[in-house]
Amino acid sequence: MKRRLFSTAVLALCTLLPQTAPAQGDISLKNEVQAAINKGVRYLVSRQNKETGSIGDPDHPAMTALAIMAMRGNPETDRDTLTPEAKKAYTWLLANQQEDGGIYTKSLPNYNTSLALTALTMVDGEPWREAAIKARRLVIAGQYDDNKDGQMNHPQDGGIGYGSKPPTDMSNTHLALEALYLSQKLLADDPDREKQEPKLNYAAAIQFVSRCQNLTATNDQSWASDDKNNKGGFVYRPGDSKAGTEELGNGKTAVRSYASMGYAGLLAFIYAELKPSDPRVTAVKEWLAAHYSVTENPGMGAEGLYYYYHTMAKALNLAGIQEITRPDGTKANWRLDLAKQLFNLQNIDGSWSNPNGRWMEKDPDLSTAYSVLALEHLIRGL
Repeated sequence: MKRRLFSTAVLALCTLLPQTAPAQGDISLKNEVQAAINKGVRYLVSRQNKETGSIGDPDHPAMTALAIMAMRGNPETDRDTLTPEAKKAYTWLLANQQEDGGIYTKSLPNYNTSLALTALTMVDGEPWREAAIKARRLVIAGQYDDNKDGQMNHPQDGGIGYGSKPPTDMSNTHLALEALYLSQKLLADDPDREKQEPKLNYAAAIQFVSRCQNLTATNDQSWASDDKNNKGGFVYRPGDSKAGTEELGNGKTAVRSYASMGYAGLLAFIYAELKPSDPRVTAVKEWLAAHYSVTENPGMGAEGLYYYYHTMAKALNLAGIQEITRPDGTKANWRLDLAKQLFNLQNIDGSWSNPNGRWMEKDPDLSTAYSVLALEHLIRGL
């Protein structure tokens, strides 16, 4: 039985979305977005190492994986055919698959493997399917359990970090959940083998995600706060935020929520198939609406801006959110706002880069992949 992995992955995502016809006024914007995507993809292709097939830093296969996703996700790409550039990039990923199933070189096995696995769900047949099944094992094995008892007593139990040991974090956990969600159909036609493959502890994963949210009703950690600035939002890991802390008075301190982790949290809930009515889902949507911006990563400013754009567009698209309703009742067309912002930031050569170098975003290969992926999620709703 021939498997169509890319089609399965796209179908799985599309079932999360309401099916609506594009408004007539969207046609012009759609054409502009497509032009920006094409320029970005051409830039990424131009950056490919002609000998190895890698794109971006070869020590981080995740960068090649992100570029592949951008190339394969282009609406004008023939999804039944691998371009020579894409095939060479995929071949390079497989050349870096380790005995443990992970796809990495020197470091960050979970991070690199999760993104490589997601990229592998966008191509059909062998050897890609078998490589993806092996990669799933590494991602699942990366889930932390302090006492190996499944009891989720440690604050970081259930989460996934960069490597095989803690600390775990919200970013890597949501990327792992995405990769496992998209690749879960790989064994659908082989139930006997499926039974033998390792399984993620989803209850533990969602417990970890909940412990990264400022929401006392569902977060059992003492640091969680329901103050008006942070309630419903997310931090990097339990009790620790890249956005720091703020004093609330009366001797209380809040661990600050910030937007890129808020969208990562929303995505984690989507991939774990929580209902939209779940209070954790509604709370993070409310926080994100209250802190809506396309000019900064709220809570972090320019830091991680392109990661934010990618995660934002993906989460809003998959959640089926057409407009952002702010607390004062005003509405924002996030697709139009984000598209205009990315148009303004795109360089003449088709690339994007962040003057703020945190998390490697000065690297145009990385920021361009993020931007193209953001536009591809954006265009799917036009």
